[in-house]
Amino acid sequence: MNHTKELIELAHQGNREARDVLVMENMGLVYSISKRFAGRGYDMEDITQIGTIGLIKAIDKFDLNQPVMFSTYAVPMISGEIKRFIRDDGMIKVSRSIKENGWKIKKAAEQLAKQNGREASVEEISQATGISVEDIAVASSAGKEVESIYQTAYQSDGAQVYIVDKLAAVSEVPASEKLINHMMLEQLLEGLDDTERQLIRMRYYEDKTQTQVAQKLGISQVQVSRLEKKVLLRMRKIIEL
Repeated sequence: MNHTKELIELAHQGNREARDVLVMENMGLVYSISKRFAGRGYDMEDITQIGTIGLIKAIDKFDLNQPVMFSTYAVPMISGEIKRFIRDDGMIKVSRSIKENGWKIKKAAEQLAKQNGREASVEEISQATGISVEDIAVASSAGKEVESIYQTAYQSDGAQVYIVDKLAAVSEVPASEKLINHMMLEQLLEGLDDTERQLIRMRYYEDKTQTQVAQKLGISQVQVSRLEKKVLLRMRKIIEL
């Protein structure tokens, strides 16, 4: 067994010193991959730290019985961790921005109502907050969606889901709300891998049953059910941020 695999075996047995040595010896790999993400508005030190987390995960999950070099296994783990950070950070920023606008709009509307003795117009709120009319519409509609987003709905095969999972299928709402719903859902879909995205599109765009999705993906209905719940939970957590 070579030096690297010996250290990995010790790390798997709980030897923290061996794990630290592995991290130090493979930091060159982390730096090399981190450079690929330069110029995206993130501090390279932050990117490198995230890449190091990917390296540690690679050390912990590496299968010593597989005839694969550790560096070959570690590269996609490091790169994947950095990509997830950039993807999720972007979603969080958008969500926070909308929530912050919603708070400013609510406060301004309350203050204007007290001053004028009537409900404030969108234009008045825009002047008071400096938020454009378009952004006020987005924040207000998004707020309404979040409030009612966890009402229970049911699929055609009897599976319990939430309203958020059916956003793309709603046809009775005004065009402006449908556009915002579509934007929210598309943003969430961008954060899924190919299999997850295909599953969600089939379930909630095409209204296919879990059995039909299982046949299409070549997996069991039970696996579809588990994966669907996992994906929806992750999507809901992002919306709540």
